[in-house]
Amino acid sequence: MAKQTNAKIGFEKELWAAADAMRNHVSSSEYRKVVVGLIFLKYVSDAFEHRYQELIEEGYGDEEDRDAYMEKNVFFVPENARWKLIAEKSYTPEIGIVLDDAMRAIEKENKTLKNVLPIIYANPDLDKRVLGNVVDIFTNINMHDANEEKDLLGRAYEYFIEQFAAQEGKGGGEFYTPTSIVKTIVEILKPYKGRVYDPACGSGGMFVQSAKFITEHSGNINDLSIYGQESNPDTWKMAKMNMAIRGLEANFGPYHANTFLKDLHPTLKADYIMANPPFNISDWWESSLEGDRRWTYGTPPKGNANYAWIQHMISHLAPGGKIGLVLANGSLSTATSGEGDIRKNIIEADLIEGIVALPANLFYSVTIPACLWFISRDKKQTGKTVFIDARKMGELVDRKHRDFSDDDIKKIADTFEAFQNGTLEDVKGFCAVVETADIEKQDYILTPGRYVGIEEQADDGEPFEEKMERLTSELSEMFLRSHELEKEIKERLGAIGFDF
Repeated sequence: MAKQTNAKIGFEKELWAAADAMRNHVSSSEYRKVVVGLIFLKYVSDAFEHRYQELIEEGYGDEEDRDAYMEKNVFFVPENARWKLIAEKSYTPEIGIVLDDAMRAIEKENKTLKNVLPIIYANPDLDKRVLGNVVDIFTNINMHDANEEKDLLGRAYEYFIEQFAAQEGKGGGEFYTPTSIVKTIVEILKPYKGRVYDPACGSGGMFVQSAKFITEHSGNINDLSIYGQESNPDTWKMAKMNMAIRGLEANFGPYHANTFLKDLHPTLKADYIMANPPFNISDWWESSLEGDRRWTYGTPPKGNANYAWIQHMISHLAPGGKIGLVLANGSLSTATSGEGDIRKNIIEADLIEGIVALPANLFYSVTIPACLWFISRDKKQTGKTVFIDARKMGELVDRKHRDFSDDDIKKIADTFEAFQNGTLEDVKGFCAVVETADIEKQDYILTPGRYVGIEEQADDGEPFEEKMERLTSELSEMFLRSHELEKEIKERLGAIGFDF
């Protein structure tokens, strides 16, 4: 049986293909906003309609009472924003105006969404016939009940964000972290309750997975307080809509802002910090950051923000709190511009609980190798760090993208838990528990490969002398063939006037 990966299949793919027909009829910068806005509007309208029918059946005549919706954590949707009206207007020239009016009406009724929703549908450059087709597709999504509906729309939203990241390449990394990486961080940190914070929250994927974790473990989502910050205005709006679709209350600050220059949660001490900050950003520094209280372990270099992100998160960590973050592999070994000294100080403060080396091609936006850092106050295993080499894990879900399976995530999380419980045994090529003194001997380099070693190879029974004779013979044949190919290439180039 094939492993179950976190790649999405089913109706989301068909929905994406249909909505994608709009790509050639709207600028790429607006396309994501158009589609995400429609998913949001469909969700809030359907949730409202379900509650509306409940109130009619109760018979008290309060189906237009806003408080009756708020008490169930449902957005009140004014009559001109309800999907039934929108569907009726889907094939009329004024569908764009109808959608913009609906967005304005919802913002007016729900103050938390003020200046968040896209009001762009009346744009003359947007083909109204194609827009009407997409509205019609959304109208015909078959929902069985409120819980299923919420899950389906949530899945659609998540899938669309993933596809936007894939389509937009490097830019997509600003708002999306692959689900399997987020799930790995969440399964290790186990955020049952408390304050969870992401200082580079993108579209809010860390919070969505945290909520799923709580639900799957029979917890209470109200025991989790969500805090985030995002510097990109469009991404900040996307995160606000994502939380609304999920029914999650979150404090993302009153506006988008640069985390380093304007910390919107300056007094927050979080129990869990989860983040995928942008890798190796070089244009982050301003003179006002000189001597900042966050640089407890050393001033980060002006040309790379990796250790600024780490120290920012540590500064927001509550007693007993935990951090899980994604960084480029270079952060594990760099010694330039004082980064080596900062890493040394953090290690000697006994904050590094674990490092996980990730396989290639997990991200849509970057190709450089990446890793997971886990930082903890009050570690269970003091003076020790667990290293996990997961570079050989995961499966290709298409030609360019790799994904952890649920089994992969469980193996990594179980390994981490065994370390915390003091029961983990080293496995050559996969995991190792290392004393801080031994990390010091390696010049405070945290690359897992240095500690886990090379996986032991099973003896194939072939005598060494025979194997070497066979391999050298095969190598000789390869050399001969390479010379033949070299000659052939030179002849062909010469035939078209390129001699060398």
